[in-house]
Amino acid sequence: MVSRRTFLAGSGAVTAGGIGLVPGLTTAAEAASSTSGSPARLLPAFNRPKHLHYGDASKLSGQDQTLLTTLQGIVNRTRPELYFLFDTGTQSTPDAKWLTDMRLPTTLHRNPLDLVAKYRHRVRGAIVYDPAVPDSLNVATTLAGLEDAVVANADQVKAHGLRIVKDLRGQFDDDRLKTYRWQLENLFPRVTKKLLAGLPPTRVVAVENVQWQEIARETRQIRDSSNRGNYDLDVSPKLGKGKVFVRFQDSFGNDGWGPSVSEVWVKANGVEIAHFKPGTPEEEQYLFDGANSSIGGDANRFSDGGGYYIYAFDPPAGTTSLVVTVTMWNQYLVTITDTAPTRIEPFAYFRDYVTATKALVLWLPPSGASGELLIEHFAKWPTLAPYMGWFANDVAGEWDGVDLASKGGSPVIAADFYMNGTVHAGYTAPISDKVRPIRRITKPKNKVYLTLTFGEGDNIQYCQRHMRELWDDPHRGDAPANWTISPLLLETGPNLFSHFQRTATANDLLVCGPSGAGYTYPGSWAPSEFTQFLKLTGSQLRRTGMDQVYSYSHREDDKWVVLSEEIARGFAKYTPLKGIMQTWDGDLLAVRKGGLPIAGQWGAPGNAAEYKAALDVQVAKWDGTKPLFISGGINAWNWTPTDISQLAALLDDRYELVLANAFFDLMNRVLP
Repeated sequence: MVSRRTFLAGSGAVTAGGIGLVPGLTTAAEAASSTSGSPARLLPAFNRPKHLHYGDASKLSGQDQTLLTTLQGIVNRTRPELYFLFDTGTQSTPDAKWLTDMRLPTTLHRNPLDLVAKYRHRVRGAIVYDPAVPDSLNVATTLAGLEDAVVANADQVKAHGLRIVKDLRGQFDDDRLKTYRWQLENLFPRVTKKLLAGLPPTRVVAVENVQWQEIARETRQIRDSSNRGNYDLDVSPKLGKGKVFVRFQDSFGNDGWGPSVSEVWVKANGVEIAHFKPGTPEEEQYLFDGANSSIGGDANRFSDGGGYYIYAFDPPAGTTSLVVTVTMWNQYLVTITDTAPTRIEPFAYFRDYVTATKALVLWLPPSGASGELLIEHFAKWPTLAPYMGWFANDVAGEWDGVDLASKGGSPVIAADFYMNGTVHAGYTAPISDKVRPIRRITKPKNKVYLTLTFGEGDNIQYCQRHMRELWDDPHRGDAPANWTISPLLLETGPNLFSHFQRTATANDLLVCGPSGAGYTYPGSWAPSEFTQFLKLTGSQLRRTGMDQVYSYSHREDDKWVVLSEEIARGFAKYTPLKGIMQTWDGDLLAVRKGGLPIAGQWGAPGNAAEYKAALDVQVAKWDGTKPLFISGGINAWNWTPTDISQLAALLDDRYELVLANAFFDLMNRVLP
């Protein structure tokens, strides 16, 4: 799955029959039991908003955004009243579009910080975090939910006349494990057991008007490391102001094969002043911003698509020549500047939902000692209590974190950039449980049946933001496309799910994102706990009319393995699924397991023409004596419905592009 740091003429059949409102429960309501044996409601609920006070918070500092989102959580816990725009604040952005779609009475506040004075009487005061200990911000957020307070720094307390409820300055040293151990031991009895939250305490913010100078670029689309070598990068033009910042980016940002670096040497006036390899302690003092990068299998640092990483070097006074030599390969773009290009601020997003639900929030990399402490947390929360937010260490953190959560019986809901969650969770909207009719192909032919699926739908912030942008592409509906989406939007954003369902064209099909009621690896669960997950998934799918899923399995020897017979039988028994698209990194896969057709998700980088060329390579291996089934994955961060339309136009008579329901109907009839 691509990193979540990279950032956002219909038949109308889905609106017919089976429509009902998602219940507007209060946060104190207990989940009832359903006939499937899973809880009817997984997460805390909110009342329906009646009037929203809103403002544009996109230009505010992370400190002020955190103050507002924690205020939002306390106020909206009773009934949602506060809503903020976090992108650019214009009517073309997702936050503004969803606000308009709700058609509620609203009051605009030109300065959203004025809302602190308006609602100050609704909070007991402030939890003051320690700027010297970033993780204290998460502890402050947990305490804010428990104490009906906001999170603030000392200056904000004074500026807004807030009473200090708890001052965390000086309480913790900068030891992440000790900080979160204290929180677990002292606050666990008071927090909700319905969810556990994972949020970074800080974020990297780009400084405006920084001038970058290009010094190296790979102009060829190279994805096979064939240009690997040592490159001398002369960064001397930016000497004179102190530190020099060197940024590595993908020279082709649309295909995911960005620059890889495995070793770095730095010489000032010919004398070596630095030498390190990525991922080592020696690298740490030079890595200025690595949040958008990862460590690869060759002990290399890489960043694909729109990501980047930045090293900073501080040469001795009087240096006139500074050369950075790197072992590097693939599609690199290297630029330099003498201005600090980013700054660190508090991470404000999703804290309204966390404070409103009285959730415990942490940020523990899922490996080593911090991974062991994360395992302790999963053990204390009940089976099916979701982990909401994300994991440290980006891509590597995703694999390890989701695996630990799966072993701990917790589905993952990617939600760290989910804005105004308390409003969207309370705003009810009609959702149909009617299954989409199949355009049934009477008799399978000896053709290549292709279905194309946008990924990332398990990620509710993607559904809220980038999926909405993709959905509004004027070429959506030109060609058949499947859209993964989270059934947990039933509880976290019924208005979002309803919008996509109601406005789908005849060529759009909503399918369940991995791997059901939350992102998880089925093979990592304890079997008895996974049965509970399957029952929950079945309940959610029946309520949303979905009967296909994109599922992960688990990894062995660094490879994804096919879902086991036992797991597939569980899907068949407890859910209404008619087929499973599963993550896969081998040859084309089309098998039957547990009575269900399973297709391995295949994909290719590049644009429509490159994707078609890669398809033709696969088809060249086909003998043409029986149908060939290809489940094609589409990178939602790099492609749009326009690209799907362009690919469809390139397909010749060997191919037939179909929706996933028709695809699996055909597979079910053809497979032995």
